Amino acid sequence: MFKPISLYIGLRYTRARRSNHFISFIALVSMIGLTLGVAVLITVLSVMNGFDRELKNRVLGMIPQATVSSTQILTDWPELAKKIEGHPHVTGVAPFTQLQGMLTAHGQVAGIMVTGIDPKYEPKVSIIQNHMVEGNINSLQKGEFGIVLGKQMADALGLGLNDNVTLVLPEATPSPAGVVPRFKRFKIVGIFSIGAEVDSMMGYIALNDASTLLRLPDGAQGIRLKLDNIFQAPQVANDIVKTLPPNFYASDWTYTHGNLFSAIQMEKAMVSLLLFLIVLVAAFNIVSSLVMVVTDKKSDIAILRTLGASPATITKIFMVQGTVIGVIGTVAGAILGIILATSISNVIDWLNTAFGWHLFDAYFINYLPSYLRWQDVVLIVSVSLILSFLATIYPALRAAKIQPAEALRYE
Repeated sequence: MFKPISLYIGLRYTRARRSNHFISFIALVSMIGLTLGVAVLITVLSVMNGFDRELKNRVLGMIPQATVSSTQILTDWPELAKKIEGHPHVTGVAPFTQLQGMLTAHGQVAGIMVTGIDPKYEPKVSIIQNHMVEGNINSLQKGEFGIVLGKQMADALGLGLNDNVTLVLPEATPSPAGVVPRFKRFKIVGIFSIGAEVDSMMGYIALNDASTLLRLPDGAQGIRLKLDNIFQAPQVANDIVKTLPPNFYASDWTYTHGNLFSAIQMEKAMVSLLLFLIVLVAAFNIVSSLVMVVTDKKSDIAILRTLGASPATITKIFMVQGTVIGVIGTVAGAILGIILATSISNVIDWLNTAFGWHLFDAYFINYLPSYLRWQDVVLIVSVSLILSFLATIYPALRAAKIQPAEALRYE
């Protein structure tokens, strides 16, 4: 005979059509609830992980992870860069000079943060070289006044490669005609596309050209750092500054994007909690369906007890039945969630293209990222299976307490 008997009967109860269709409906609702809960939880966590990854890799790949700057222009910045690069947590250094201004072309005006860079050092701390769609940052040469713009900025101004654009600096220059802002015409020598907000707000020029615009000696305002762990940026930057003269100061990405990262982490935690409640509700539905099954199967339980089945055997029968519902719902949800998580970015892109939507233009990236972490899938599936198993304990114990004589009295 098939062994163990509790597994055989439990699986048979799961497959059998019940005379009470409402019980079958409740069991189906429990299974669907688990499936949807697990699938949505995997999908949403993958999207939140995607935002988290894009913030780290794209946005923080363009903006400084940490900087060491001085109140005076650094004409000997190579020596300082070499010293800073010796720090064990620093993986790359590059000089920079920053200035704010406005770009104007074809009657359009846009604000911009312009960074003077050295093309030989910049790839050590930035991902810009990997995202050039036209031109090359190596075209930024001293005295040629070339500029590299983001694609969103170039499109907004109606510009392309080799077009000219005028940079307007806020500093006013006295002249016989009065006080006028400072203008400088630049040639676009490169266009990059990160797919994030930096495409519409940042531009790059040669380091020495930035010094010329600011009327400063050739040099840099500071040193930009790339670290092996971005979360150590405040500590590392402060440690480095402590070894330098008093006119140096530190900054890091937490000042500019720390709140955004914290918001993503908080939203991920809250959304996970809310979706976990969906799984919990589905598990409670398993309790409800099993309690009704126990009531419906009182006579069967009594007969089994009369034939010698122990209370432990009865308990196992209904635990098997509830666990099967949980396993099917969880596995189906995991499969559906993995499919959605790996395809949702393409689906949203297709919807944006097909219907002309711009669903994510208000975010720091203009698309929906998704990053499936298998450890999240394992955790979600494990929790769902555990909840499903725990949900079977009360109905199964209740079935084991049924007395044969009392159950068969009115049969």
